[in-house]
Amino acid sequence: MYIRRSIQTALLGLSLATFPLAQSAFAETVRVVRSATSSALNVPMNRAVVVESDVPFAELSIANPQIADISSLSERTVYVLGKAPGTTTLTFLDDAGRLITNVDVRVAPDLSEFKERLRQILPGEEIEVRNANDGIVLSGTVSSAGKLDRALELAERYAPERVSNLMSVGGVQQVMLKVRFAEMERSVSKSLSSSLSLAGSLFDGELGVSGGGGRGANSGGQGNGLSGTLPAVSDNQGALVLGFDAGAVEVGILLEALESKGVIRTLAEPNLTALSGQEATFLAGGEYPVPVSQDEAGIGIQFKRFGVELNFVPRVLDDNVINLELIAAVSSIDPNSGFEFNSFRIDAFRRREASTTVELRDGESIAIAGLLQDDFVDASAQIPWLGDLPVLGALFRSADYQREQSELVIIVTPHLVTPTRGEALALPTDRVRPPSEKDLFLFGRVASDTRVPQEGGAGEVAKQDFNGSFGYVMD
Repeated sequence: MYIRRSIQTALLGLSLATFPLAQSAFAETVRVVRSATSSALNVPMNRAVVVESDVPFAELSIANPQIADISSLSERTVYVLGKAPGTTTLTFLDDAGRLITNVDVRVAPDLSEFKERLRQILPGEEIEVRNANDGIVLSGTVSSAGKLDRALELAERYAPERVSNLMSVGGVQQVMLKVRFAEMERSVSKSLSSSLSLAGSLFDGELGVSGGGGRGANSGGQGNGLSGTLPAVSDNQGALVLGFDAGAVEVGILLEALESKGVIRTLAEPNLTALSGQEATFLAGGEYPVPVSQDEAGIGIQFKRFGVELNFVPRVLDDNVINLELIAAVSSIDPNSGFEFNSFRIDAFRRREASTTVELRDGESIAIAGLLQDDFVDASAQIPWLGDLPVLGALFRSADYQREQSELVIIVTPHLVTPTRGEALALPTDRVRPPSEKDLFLFGRVASDTRVPQEGGAGEVAKQDFNGSFGYVMD
């Protein structure tokens, strides 16, 4: 048996006219079948092949008409149309009913059209396409994961659920994500209050009056003032006590003036590396035990994580564009907002979290979250009527002013990275040497940084000059 690559025009016209099912197909290959026990014939799906026998045949049969359809054009030629992927048998018989030959007809997806579409959509990609039974096998190397997905999606159009992926992604596919959390908090509190107390005997009777708009009137500060002692620190801050006798009457005046300021700076820079398409998680903090109710009135413990958390999934796209799905959070324990339950003290948590999806190139940065919060409280309290008196009314009034400002910024920067030798990496402990017994007990030295590395990343850091002023200045 042999295959003739040229097709006669008259035979093609006859085949299209006599076989309506092949209107959209054409004779692609002419195969001559000689007397033999069996042979093989490959037919593309939705295309036709004209088979020619060197001996006349009287009868034809196809084992599975759902895979391939046949039509006799003459006593020596057969028109075979591929209908569905699979393998079936075409049998030739002579006038006496004897077997001429069996032909294994293998119908597979048309790879010529698929290869052409693949070259148009993904030019320059080294993708090899092969048939495997009734499916498609893709192999080779592509430049990005996005192009790999597009090649698989196109292959599914030609062989649904019968595509084998043996492709690999070339280039740098590891992403290091650098996240910077920067938070500044400032609080200012001012208060001014006063209290007046009277005690003693007048007209042979007992007299005891105290009042005012300040906190001292409610915290025991008045009693301390009348006894001639200063209030305790836990009772009053910024307090001034004045006391004198006016005949049989003891007069005590408590003045409170308090101004407090505070600044808090929080900065965290977690770095994490992950493979393209894989999730990575990071936690620098701890776990806080929280009692929870269980069955049969039991109490169990559930641990809640806090600290700096980072979860992200990187995907390297075309032209080294990095798609990031990330969740960044900073949480801390807040004992001021907790509560007590069944003799358990449960603290609350402060949590700042951002969840988003962005696209960046290697080394580019973007601020994914920002929060500017400004809380202002201005309160005034007084004793009714007495606080409205001229001059003396100031002794029965109090004013409180509080302002809290906070600003939070989260900045992310992705980098495409490759592994390197361990000697090129610097560690925080490279320049620290444990003390000897002589240094520890005789000179009281805990650690020494006299060990200066000469090579690698630690050596580059050791060469830098850190003399002089550096750091942050806050007014």
